[in-house]
Amino acid sequence: MLPLLTLLGDEEEHYNADIYTNLSNALRLTDEEKEQLLPSGRQTVFTNRAAWAKSYLKQAGLVTSPRRGCYTITERGKDILAQNVSRIDIAYLMQFEDFRRFREKSDAPNEILPPTEGEKTPQEYMELGYQKLLQELTADLLMQVKSCQPQFFEHLVMDLLLAMGYGGSRKEAGEVVGGTSDGGIDGIINEDKLGLDVIYIQAKRWEGPVGRPEIQKFAGALLGKKASKGIFITTSLFTTEAQDYARSIGSKIVLVDGSRLAKLMMEHNVGVTTTQAYEVKRIDIDYFLED
Repeated sequence: MLPLLTLLGDEEEHYNADIYTNLSNALRLTDEEKEQLLPSGRQTVFTNRAAWAKSYLKQAGLVTSPRRGCYTITERGKDILAQNVSRIDIAYLMQFEDFRRFREKSDAPNEILPPTEGEKTPQEYMELGYQKLLQELTADLLMQVKSCQPQFFEHLVMDLLLAMGYGGSRKEAGEVVGGTSDGGIDGIINEDKLGLDVIYIQAKRWEGPVGRPEIQKFAGALLGKKASKGIFITTSLFTTEAQDYARSIGSKIVLVDGSRLAKLMMEHNVGVTTTQAYEVKRIDIDYFLED
């Protein structure tokens, strides 16, 4: 917030593009730092923090926005810069009644941004919390999958692929083979609803890593079926040798380890259910523009 207020200290009107460019230069950010994304991947950390800095300074009466996307310093802001303060954070802004009212009306506890750190914005805390929940759910989901019987796991894999859009329905598109004489193939599914091509599946509910020999066997099974596409799914992980071999052969074999399996299940709502949903909204500036 202090670098932003210092930037606006020239008493000129600055638009967002100008603010972001000059602020990143003032902070000496590298290209990598400027391109770093929030956990959601929808916005950069820098623009998110700059936006919150503008919002907080505006609520405290240190800057104002005379028009859309344009900011300039206020008399109060100039007074603060004249004091040569070394830091502006949440605790500092709490001295202003306007900002205290804003915090009270927002129903947001002051702990959301620690006054002693101020390193993350409310949106960052929300996204980090969401990512933590996903990590915990991933671990719990994978543990649940590993506790299932092998035959159920094969059906689970087919359900997931159908949910991802392969084929049309279980009856039309997929069938579970399994059993002791499956020839290294656990399932067959149509690549599309018209059945123009088929994909063969191998599903391993394993604890230990899957090595190159298992991928070689699967590749041989594909060759025996005169097939060129396969998906090998496991609840564990693949060794480096297995991954290198899958990339080196002519057949297209996609490897899905336990972590990716759990994420795909969550993404396509297989074995999970939504308990709560949150929407993050912003002001629609266009709505308030007058002719």
